[in-house]
Amino acid sequence: MASVHESLYFNPMMTNGVVHANVFGIKDWVTPYKISVLALLYEMTTSKISLPERRRLNKLILPLQQGPDLTLGQFLKTVEDCCPQTAYAVKLRLHEMADGELKDMEFFFSTLPTPFTAFDSEAYKTSVVGLFMRHMLLAYNKLSFSQVYKLYKSLQQYYHSHYAKPTDRQVDVPVLAADDSDMDLTSTEDTVGDRTDKEELDTPLHESELRNDDAPSRGPLSQKQAEYFLARQAYLLKNDENKALKPAALQDELNNMLKFNPDFAEAHYLNYLNSMRVQDIFISTHSLLHYFDRLILSGSEGKSNGDEGYGRSLRYAALNLASLHCRFGHYQQADLALQEAIRIAQESNDHVCLQHCLSWLYTLEQMKGSDSSVLTEDSVKMAAHFCLPYLASLGIQSLVQQGAIQGKTAHELMDALKDTDILHWKHSLSELIEISLAQTTSIWRMYGKSTMALQQAQLLLNMSSLEPVNFGVQQNNTEAFAVALCHLAELHAEQGLYGAVAEILLHLKEQFPPHTQHAKLWMLCDLKIQFERHMNEGKYHLAEPQVTAIAALNKTEGLYRKAQVLKALNRSTEAYSILQRLQVHCEKTKCTEMIIRVMLSTAELHWESCGFSTALPFLLQALALARQHHLQALASETVLHLAFTQLMLGVPEQALTVLHEAMEPILAHGAVMDKGRALLLTARCQMAVAGSRPNGQGQAALGSAVQTLDEAASYFSMLNCKERLRDVYYLQAQLYRSLRQTSQCNKCAMLFRLLDQELQSPAAPISMRL
Repeated sequence: MASVHESLYFNPMMTNGVVHANVFGIKDWVTPYKISVLALLYEMTTSKISLPERRRLNKLILPLQQGPDLTLGQFLKTVEDCCPQTAYAVKLRLHEMADGELKDMEFFFSTLPTPFTAFDSEAYKTSVVGLFMRHMLLAYNKLSFSQVYKLYKSLQQYYHSHYAKPTDRQVDVPVLAADDSDMDLTSTEDTVGDRTDKEELDTPLHESELRNDDAPSRGPLSQKQAEYFLARQAYLLKNDENKALKPAALQDELNNMLKFNPDFAEAHYLNYLNSMRVQDIFISTHSLLHYFDRLILSGSEGKSNGDEGYGRSLRYAALNLASLHCRFGHYQQADLALQEAIRIAQESNDHVCLQHCLSWLYTLEQMKGSDSSVLTEDSVKMAAHFCLPYLASLGIQSLVQQGAIQGKTAHELMDALKDTDILHWKHSLSELIEISLAQTTSIWRMYGKSTMALQQAQLLLNMSSLEPVNFGVQQNNTEAFAVALCHLAELHAEQGLYGAVAEILLHLKEQFPPHTQHAKLWMLCDLKIQFERHMNEGKYHLAEPQVTAIAALNKTEGLYRKAQVLKALNRSTEAYSILQRLQVHCEKTKCTEMIIRVMLSTAELHWESCGFSTALPFLLQALALARQHHLQALASETVLHLAFTQLMLGVPEQALTVLHEAMEPILAHGAVMDKGRALLLTARCQMAVAGSRPNGQGQAALGSAVQTLDEAASYFSMLNCKERLRDVYYLQAQLYRSLRQTSQCNKCAMLFRLLDQELQSPAAPISMRL
């Protein structure tokens, strides 16, 4: 989980939490759309609505008031989804005004409930509805006669354009925008000069995220609309990217916004976040630098922090630039930007910024593959000293991750995570609680404790978030959730439950679409599961194309699986060459798990040339590494390889003794394939031992071997592993023949022949593979 430290990224926009006022200098207008909203509020206060529908409409009021203007069709559809009856009443009300006369619109405004007298309705003066109604009434009463007439004509145009042909709507849209341009709340006269000057700048833009993506933008957003749009999109990008606008659509909206106000700093920042979604290094860097430039130009930093505001923006700009280069893997540029941020922070004596820099410094060292434990420990101590629990907890989690790689015991790591969890719950750090649970799941998987890993993953998925959830967002699109779900998919695949795996992967694809930043997690997980399934079923021609896709996401995993396919295709020389290259690479990167797997594969290549004695050094070295790093699953698999080697070297009694050591953890936590292989090997050892025992004991050992093979066959059947089943039926036929059970022998022989004909491939020598 290398990217858990990405949350160290300092976000001034989110920290301030407010978009600076007077960004556009655009005032609110009396528009036909807002008359539609007013009609909706009127119907809600005068008609009887069921409680569930009223609740849905109440949730809709604020987005409709503060959000961008919608077309009539979109507005009615939005209301109809909540309450069809109210939508029809609103449509009828607008029809009466648009198809009637000017007095019908005046009558509607005269019948609106006064916010100061409507104590029993939503129009109470201190409510959201009451404030909106009062604002609209004040604005309407300040309009001159000519402005009221233009408002009426605009309302007619707004209503009839919904029923007009598409060509008519395209022609009429600019006319509507121009007609609305002079309805200024602060103006009581129809001034031609003012209208001409404001016509281009003060026309409100209609819908943004609620509009169709192909609908054209018509002008700048008002101040409140801009604040609502930016706050909503930034929140969605952080918590539920699927509900945010698509990257291209959001880019269009931001370009339109910046066209009317290039110095709008927060729009540049949102543009930076949006470009990060599509991994666009140029636009993301450009927007990030412009954000800090505009932040200084706006004067907000200087006003709040005096002369220090300018320097604060510079050092955090350098820090953010370093984090940006880290995410793109530009380590040299990141190091230069980070050193610049440290220098400026030291000059300003900003300990908080220095602590952020130190956190990114050890993160950068980890990305380079260097040992950063000393830097991490210093960061934790300093973060605790300056009362920065977030950074202290991230540092401890990083130390736990390094400790797991270095071979620390499980109880040491879990004790450290327990201390951080206390810190998380004390300070309500929901995001770090999720990361801690996902990290615990990964550690248990690495140690080979699948039951504990499953428990931790389920605990994370069933945990209620401590974060305030707005906009109907379900906070389950973080990296921690993706990691937990990928672990669940792999655990189910190991047990042969491919139906459950398909459901989990489908949810991952919906929650993390291919364009999102965490999509690579489930992509790699899906490819690995498909590869293992094809290899288990003996469909090597289907597994081979998966290798290229895996290598595109993870070069190390791709090389290892390429060697597996080549070995299965009896291309031993090529497989051996790849394994040697892979081992050298993994020793440099200190990837212990892959080193052990490479050694096991190398030993299997020696088996094919009957070099069982030459395979022993690889297996003993792999076993020592696995036990040193407490990797129980790999240790058990290595023991299986050792037992098979001992069987081939003619010491089945010793092999059976070694097998009993590994059998318990394999049956408790191992994959179905490992269970079947272990039982098959046990049966073969029992058959070999039975030959050297007296007649009575030998018959009992053969009977025990038959039962063991039956259990192994049940596991192989779960995976549809027909090649292994063919081996099982072959051995069972031999056993029943020795036991003189002719009918059972014939049955197993028939099953063997059917599978042999179906596979249409020569059976590999059973003595040459585990």
